[in-house]
Amino acid sequence: MAHTCIHWFRKGLRLHDNPALIAALRDCKELYPVFILDPYLHNKTSVGINRWRFLIGALKDLDCSLRKLNSRLFVLRGKPEDVFPKLFNQWKVTKMTYEFDTEPYSLSRDKTVTTLAKDHGVEVIYKISHTLYDIERIIEENNGKAPLTYTRMQAIVKTLGPPKRPISAPTVEDMKDVKTPSFKKHEEEYGLPTLEELGHNTSALFEEKFPGGEQEALRSLDEHMQRTGWVCGFEKPQTSPNSLSPSTTVLSPHVTFGCLSARTFWWRLTDVYQGKRHSDPPVSLHGQLLWREFFYTASVGVPNFNKMEGNPVCTQVDWDTNPEYLAAWREARTGFPFIDAIMTQLRQEGWIHHLARHAVACFLTRGDLWINWEEGQKVFEELLLDGDWALNAGNWQWLSASTFFHQYFRVYSPVAFGKKTDKNGDYIKKYLPLLKKFPAAYIYEPWKAPHSVQQAAGCIVGKDYPRPLVEHEVISKKNIQRMKLAYAKRSADSESPSKKQGVKRKQPSVADFMKKKEKKK
Repeated sequence: MAHTCIHWFRKGLRLHDNPALIAALRDCKELYPVFILDPYLHNKTSVGINRWRFLIGALKDLDCSLRKLNSRLFVLRGKPEDVFPKLFNQWKVTKMTYEFDTEPYSLSRDKTVTTLAKDHGVEVIYKISHTLYDIERIIEENNGKAPLTYTRMQAIVKTLGPPKRPISAPTVEDMKDVKTPSFKKHEEEYGLPTLEELGHNTSALFEEKFPGGEQEALRSLDEHMQRTGWVCGFEKPQTSPNSLSPSTTVLSPHVTFGCLSARTFWWRLTDVYQGKRHSDPPVSLHGQLLWREFFYTASVGVPNFNKMEGNPVCTQVDWDTNPEYLAAWREARTGFPFIDAIMTQLRQEGWIHHLARHAVACFLTRGDLWINWEEGQKVFEELLLDGDWALNAGNWQWLSASTFFHQYFRVYSPVAFGKKTDKNGDYIKKYLPLLKKFPAAYIYEPWKAPHSVQQAAGCIVGKDYPRPLVEHEVISKKNIQRMKLAYAKRSADSESPSKKQGVKRKQPSVADFMKKKEKKK
């Protein structure tokens, strides 16, 4: 029987390596590619304007690619559970496909939509292609628990073998018997929104350094893969957090939105590595993709993964509540130029180097301000182009020394760390032009400059630029002692008989429920 099919785009905003889209084309007479602006995910409180701009760029690109196949993208607004029943009836849909997503909200949403589809006689097919592996399979291989160390993760994926190879994008030939009904009224009803239409003030936007979209992602990937020596020698810790142009690939936003398939990235690297000496995980580019997989797996296997309370692997810390400190950090007003320059770059461009993330995350949490990592997680989720639920939660736990990483006595200095790779403070001068006339000797610590130097620089500390919120040398030592206490308490708690069981697997997840269904097919 020939189907009328909806392919529901969510994260996988691409045509290449999209097995769910290919599944939609099988026995299909009419195809409706759909994207829904879901108020839970797409709103102005948790999504910053740079992220919105990236998403709209990705949707435009996708629509453009679909039109080359004589199809198009239908953009709708509303809760998926309200939108789909109408579409099922209106378009007489018999099949729906989508790419599987492991986030808690996505799992509950997909369960609801799948039930609705069933009630409307619509067959539902999903495929795994947002991650390198089937995450549930990794957990199964580890006796039903998420591996909590990278070496354990490596051992498991070794037994699974390399990730599946990516599949090609559909061609005009694949679409020859498939129509996408498109009428004039569809343009008005289902057209792509602009930032202005969505209520954003675009006057404050900076130049778009990292545009969204599959074509841009593949172009950028090609460009990087041609630098074979750089790719083979890549070691993440050796890259610079404050170079004036990025010292890493900046492909992460494309992988987050699914404009670039992680499997495509993996196999392109494999081709470049072929027959050459190259760096290895965890520091290589393959290693970075495995870190992503590691945090995805932890996020599926650990309950309440994005919270401190109720998260069984997270150290419970008595963080302070300090709205003034939090606002100063978020708005680049800490009085530490290195920290403020990073937070300014984040707000303007939507991307900062991973070591810059380390510096500001450590500063907000255990290093200086003693504020709960969940607060930092929210700010990153709003401002980062590559703000990914699982990676964001995992990295914040790591950097606050709450989970995964336990050397809490190793604290990033908000002064010395930046100096290592940028003695003159060129990065600070770029993002905080107010300080650009300070001599190199004072650029990281302008409060130490004599008044005459501050006057000559045209910037008086305490008036034109804030004084430091804290005295790093003093507060960081005090905070190390506070972390020590939290660890001692954790250790005492884990000795109690009821706590010796380890992390139990969550109740069967929606993924399990859907897998059983899939196996029956």
